[in-house]
Amino acid sequence: MWCFILAELLVFGVFFVVYAFTRNHHIELFNASQQELDRVSGAINTVLLVTSSWFVVRAVDEIRRGRNKGCAGWLAAAMGCGAGFLVLKMVEFGAKAAAGISMSTNTFYMFYLFLGFFHFMHVVLGMVILGAVALKARKGGYSAADHAGVETGAAYWHMVDLVWIVLFPLIYILH
Repeated sequence: MWCFILAELLVFGVFFVVYAFTRNHHIELFNASQQELDRVSGAINTVLLVTSSWFVVRAVDEIRRGRNKGCAGWLAAAMGCGAGFLVLKMVEFGAKAAAGISMSTNTFYMFYLFLGFFHFMHVVLGMVILGAVALKARKGGYSAADHAGVETGAAYWHMVDLVWIVLFPLIYILH
């Protein structure tokens, strides 16, 4: 899993470098297009993902104490935050589509939609992973001594959160 996480971080890192390089050559376009984004939505999504990561930390703490049900409960809360993120992102993407904005609108929107959707899909995968871990925990499948699956799922979720913590200011805030 660590190789997969590092590979994913490398891919996102390359995209971020390409974004920064392209932005540097189209500063006015990127600044003007950024002003059309819903920063409040982006900020709420940031709070949702940071909160979800805290819930995942609580889940790991619970399983280290041998509390499968508590672990599953915290993972469900994290998935609830993830679902909130996905819903808000779909509303945001829907509003852009309704305004006639697509990946071909301009270079900024190409990056915004591509990076946003790419991250969106990682949140979906993270929720699938957390769901599988939560189901196994609910069935008593982990213990205080044997809970590597919980920590592995948590590591992936934290990677997804970390990527958003970089993506949010990069796309929504930095000028």
